[in-house]
This record gives sequence, C-alpha cells and structure tokens, in this order.
Amino acid sequence: MNRTDRLLAIILELQHKGTQRAEDLAATFETSTRTIYRDMQALSEARVPIIGAPGQGYSLAAGYFLPPISLTVEEASTVLLGLDFVEQQFDALYRSKARTAKDKIEVILPKAIKAKVERVRQSLRMITTQAAVDHELHGDILAALRSAVIDERRVRFHYTKGITELEGNRHSDRTVDPYALVYVNHAWGLIAYCHLRQHIRHFRLNRMSELIVLEDSFSRPADFRLHAYKPVDNRDTAVQILIKPEAAEEWQIKSYYYTESIVHHENGVLVTLRVRRVEEVLSWVLGFGANATVLGPDSLIQLIRNQAVQLLNRY
Repeated sequence: MNRTDRLLAIILELQHKGTQRAEDLAATFETSTRTIYRDMQALSEARVPIIGAPGQGYSLAAGYFLPPISLTVEEASTVLLGLDFVEQQFDALYRSKARTAKDKIEVILPKAIKAKVERVRQSLRMITTQAAVDHELHGDILAALRSAVIDERRVRFHYTKGITELEGNRHSDRTVDPYALVYVNHAWGLIAYCHLRQHIRHFRLNRMSELIVLEDSFSRPADFRLHAYKPVDNRDTAVQILIKPEAAEEWQIKSYYYTESIVHHENGVLVTLRVRRVEEVLSWVLGFGANATVLGPDSLIQLIRNQAVQLLNRY
C-alpha cells in the first residue's frame, strides 16, 4: 500500500472505528508507529482535523466526514452484492480485497442510503454450497491461473475428463496458454490454447491437478476478446428427457449446462439437451432415477438398459 492509499485508509479507519492508538493503526496497516506519527502530521498539514489525546490515541473531530460517494441505493446494493460474490468464489487475495473494499464503501455511504442498502443485502443473497470445498481444494489453482493469465505465462497440468474419450483415455498432461478464467454453472473454468489439441479448449479447474506455472511466456492473440468469444459448438446429438412433475425442483438444481429447450407439460418437464456423445449425459440422467424417462436417441436408451442389466446382475 502506497502512502496516499494509507492516508485515505487511516481517515476511513478513524471514521469507522473512532479513536485508535498509533500502535493499533501500525498493526492494521503493517507499518511502524513512527510512520503513523508522520502520517498523522501529514494529515494535519492537509487540514484534516486529527485530534491526538495522550494515552488514548487519534480521532477525527466531531462532524468531519469525507464527501459521500454519490450512489443510489440500487447502485450501492449492486456493488456490494457483487463484492459478496467475489468474497465467496474467488481465491484468498481477492476475497481479502473484497472485504476491505466493502468496508471502504460502507463507511462512506450516507446513513440513510446505508440503512436501505443493508435491507436489500439482507433480502438478497447468493449462496453456493460448493464454495468452501472449492476454496480448500482449488483456491491455489485459481490463484496461480489468475496470475498466469495476467502475466501471460504458459502452464502445465494433469487433466481428468468427465468421460472417457473415444481413444479410451480420461487422463492427460496438458500444456496451455491461459487466455481467461470464467465462472459458469457454479464452477470455474479456464479458456486456453491447448498445445496438445492445437486449438482453444475449455478446462474445468476441479479436474486439474499438478499445476505448474512455466517460465515460458506467450502473447494472447490480438483478436481474442473474451466477451465476444464463442466456443466451437460440436454438440450435434439431441437428447430428449421427460422429467416427472415431482422432480421439477430437482431439475432446477441439477440443470444441465447445454440445455436447448425446456417445455412444461401436465405430465412433466420435457427437456432437450445437446451433447457430443450420449455418454456425456448418462450419469446425469441416471441421477434422476425413476423420475426421468429418456425419449431419445435410441443409443442413450440402449446405454441405460445396459446399465440397468449390470445393476440387476450385481444385486
């Protein structure tokens, strides 16, 4: 933190918490008490009304406030809800920065706006049950990839696909040029140029292991724009599934990412998916048990029959 940022942060700290000792401020901003004394002198010279009480600490004169940020209730709520999401889903560095950013915004909001914003935040909440597990298992991978994307450094990792490929492999070592990180359907993914496939590919972070950031650098293509990028869609097989009404809520929880259409009928929900191979969706369909009926294609119906026979023979 540079000195200008620290001086502003000291004002916010005093405004938010009241009287603070130099030792407390030094600990908060990870500096020395001598530096805090110099900062207080600089603030006083800048006509910030700092009051120093021997044995008690420093405080701001009553009635002194920084000019409030001109945000509406909706604007402030949007910013803070976004920061709530970052605090839940990003790696440790960004979670920490989200918390400090929220503190800074909350302390300089006018009281009337702040009270209304707090009511909005108490009535709207983004909750993801996977967050704690993902942070523990994949937080280091997310942080390393974030740095590699920004610094344009090549990475290598072991990757496990969700299903076996046509050649019979699920496991492979990949060297990629990381272009961007995306958060899709409650999971982090990496968009990268894969040197094995010689094409841009998507990789789920929860299927990566043994990640190494290499010394090799790369240059992101000048025409690559994340917001305009659309992956090549080779999901040519349509799958139709009828889900019973009593499983409609479960469908919402387990909704498949490549859903083409959803049609509600009296006897259930007709869902059409697009897949590359029917094996991709097998486990997902079986997860509904007797609450789902596959209407097509025939290859998936036969695959489910085979699974049923194997289960019957096992038990």
